[in-house]
Amino acid sequence: MTRSTADRPQMPVEDFEQLARTAPETVTLEFIDGKLEVKPVPDGDHGAIVMWLLKQCIQQRPELALYPEQGLRVEAYRKGRARPDGALAREDHFVGQGEWADPDGVLMTVEVTSHDPDTDNRDRVAKRDGYAAARIPVYLLIDRDTCSVTVHSEPENGRYRRSTTQPYGSVVEIPEPVGMSLRTEKLKDYTH
Repeated sequence: MTRSTADRPQMPVEDFEQLARTAPETVTLEFIDGKLEVKPVPDGDHGAIVMWLLKQCIQQRPELALYPEQGLRVEAYRKGRARPDGALAREDHFVGQGEWADPDGVLMTVEVTSHDPDTDNRDRVAKRDGYAAARIPVYLLIDRDTCSVTVHSEPENGRYRRSTTQPYGSVVEIPEPVGMSLRTEKLKDYTH
């Protein structure tokens, strides 16, 4: 039986924050499940998907904002540090919170998978569990490998109780407190 690195992290979170502050602009670092992660640089399709979702959020929930790459303190006792592709919260929610914000008040986190070997564990498992442990109501995963959209909701005891997956082209319902419907046909344009 293997123990997670959260039981014995690679480094103290304070050391990670110092390392992240001094990393070159071309590198994005995260601290997930007690392990240092290097987030891949997004490609053009990745950016187009985030922009597509940002427009959907503005149209359907204009009082909210989708903040790209906002650092969040996640996981048990806030020892994890993640930079989701998007964090949906009220406009001006992160004002004054610094680089690593408290996740309270974040309604939804978003990840768009990258074409790299770590995406399976990072986006589909570790981040999902970190966001659930932080009690973020909804985690939206746009999975470019499977051409699907997964909505995780109802966080309880560090896990999301409900998950639904729909293929690109479906209408994806995002439950309250987000309360949006995404017509995902456009995502097919970003599959290469």
